[in-house]
Amino acid sequence: MGLVGALVAVLALAVGDHHGVTAGVGDTGSVVVDGPALFLQGTILVLAVLAVLTMADRSVDPGGPFTPQAAAVPGSPAEAQARRAGLVQSEVFPLLLFSVGGMLLFPASNDLLTMFIALEVLSLPLYLMCGLARRRRLLSQEASLKYFLLGSFSSAFFLFGTALVYGYSTSVRLPAIAAAISGTSGNVVLGREPLLLLGIALLAVGLLFKIGAAPFHVWTPDVYQGAPTSVTGFMAACTKVAAFGALMRVAYVAVPDARWDWSPVLWAVAVVTMAVGAVIAIVQSDVKRMLAYSSIAHAGFILVGILAMDRSGVSSVLFYLFAYGFATIGAFALVTLVRDAGEEGTVGGEATHLSQWAGLGRRHPVVAGAFALFLLAFAGIPLTSGFMGKFAVFSAGVAHGAWVLALIGVLASAIAAFFYVRVLVLMYFTEPAGSSTVVALPGWTTSVAIAVCATVTLVLGIVPSVLLDPATGASVFLR
Repeated sequence: MGLVGALVAVLALAVGDHHGVTAGVGDTGSVVVDGPALFLQGTILVLAVLAVLTMADRSVDPGGPFTPQAAAVPGSPAEAQARRAGLVQSEVFPLLLFSVGGMLLFPASNDLLTMFIALEVLSLPLYLMCGLARRRRLLSQEASLKYFLLGSFSSAFFLFGTALVYGYSTSVRLPAIAAAISGTSGNVVLGREPLLLLGIALLAVGLLFKIGAAPFHVWTPDVYQGAPTSVTGFMAACTKVAAFGALMRVAYVAVPDARWDWSPVLWAVAVVTMAVGAVIAIVQSDVKRMLAYSSIAHAGFILVGILAMDRSGVSSVLFYLFAYGFATIGAFALVTLVRDAGEEGTVGGEATHLSQWAGLGRRHPVVAGAFALFLLAFAGIPLTSGFMGKFAVFSAGVAHGAWVLALIGVLASAIAAFFYVRVLVLMYFTEPAGSSTVVALPGWTTSVAIAVCATVTLVLGIVPSVLLDPATGASVFLR
C-alpha cells in the first residue's frame, strides 16, 4: 500500500508536470522535480511492487525465502530451534521501503551531499537484505559482507569526489558546479582544474560501482549468487535504475561542459563493461552468476545512450531501464521456482546449476517458455522489449558520432546471445541427467509478478511507442 500510494503521488506529479505546474526545484534547492526524475521514480516504484510480490511468496519455500532468525549463527542450535518453531520474520519489508526511499531520492538529488545521503539510504538496507537467505546462509552472509565492504569504499570515493568538486566550484549544487565549469559564476580560482578532474573521476567511481560497470563490477556475481533470489531481482532492477538516473543527472546537469575531459574515459568504461559482461558470462555454470554478468553487459549498453548527451540519449536510457527492469525481475522470479527435489516429494533449495535446467522445456513448458522470453529480451531479439531498448540506445549513439561504440555494442550483443541460446538448448534440446529437479508451484503473488513482467516485455517489443513517447516527453533535465 505504501509503494502504490507513492506511485499514485508520482503519477499525479507527472500529470501536473506535463501541464507545467509542478516542475521545479524544492525550497532548499536539494531536490528537483522534472521529467527524468518522475519517470525514474515511477519505474522504481512499479518494479518495487513486483519485487515485493516475489518476496511475499510463502508457497514456494515453506517459511518463505528469508531466514527465521537473522541473528542466529548459521548451523547453530538457535537457528535449528527457530526453524522448528516455524518463525517467519518480516524485517525485509521495512528494509526494502528504506532502500526504495533512497532510490527515489537518488536520481532527483540536485546537490552532491543529498545524492550521497540517498546513496547511503538505498545501500545500507541492501547490505542487510543480501544476508537474509533461508538456505545457503554462509554464502548469503559472504555476499552481504562483500557488498558492504566494497560498497563502503565506493561511498568513500563518492564523498571524496564531492569534497574535491566543492574545492573547485565552492558549491555542491549541481547547477552551481556547471556554472563554475562554464566560467559564469566568478567563484573559480585559476589553477584548480585538477581538483575538478580528480573530483569527477572519484564521483564516477562511486556511481559506476552501483551500476556494476567494469572494472568496478567484481562484487556483482558473488552478491547476485549469494543473496536471496527475490532480493537479487529487486537489487538488479531497481538499484540500476536509480544509479543510472543519478549518473545522468551529474553528467547532464553538473558537468556537461567538461564532457571532452570525461567522455573518453566513459567510452573506455563502456567498451570494457560490454566486453567483460559478454565474454565472462559464457563460462558461467550458475544461472544467477550468468544473469549477473549479463547485467554487467547491459550496463555497458546503457552507457552508450548516456554518451549521446542529448534528449534522444536520455529517452533511450529511460526506455531501456524500464524494459530491462521488468525482464530482470521476471527472470529472477522464475529462478526461485526451479528447485532441487527433496525427500519424499518435498521441495529443496534452488537449482541454479545450469545442468539442472536440462529438459525443463519438456517437463515444465510454461516456466521454460517464460524464461526463454526473458532471455530473448536480454539478447535483443526482435518483438521483445530488449530489441527496442538496444535499438534506441545504439541509434542515439550513432546519431552523435559514437558509431564505433555502437558497433562494439552490437558485437557484444552477438557474443551475449551465445550464452542465452545455450540455456535455451539446455531447456529444450537436452535430455535431463536425472529427475533431481522440480518446479515448485508458485503462489499468486509470484504468478502475478511473472505474468506482468512477461506481458510488459512483449508489449514493449510490439508497440514500443506506448513507452517511447512518454520517455521522450520526460527527457529534459531541469538545470
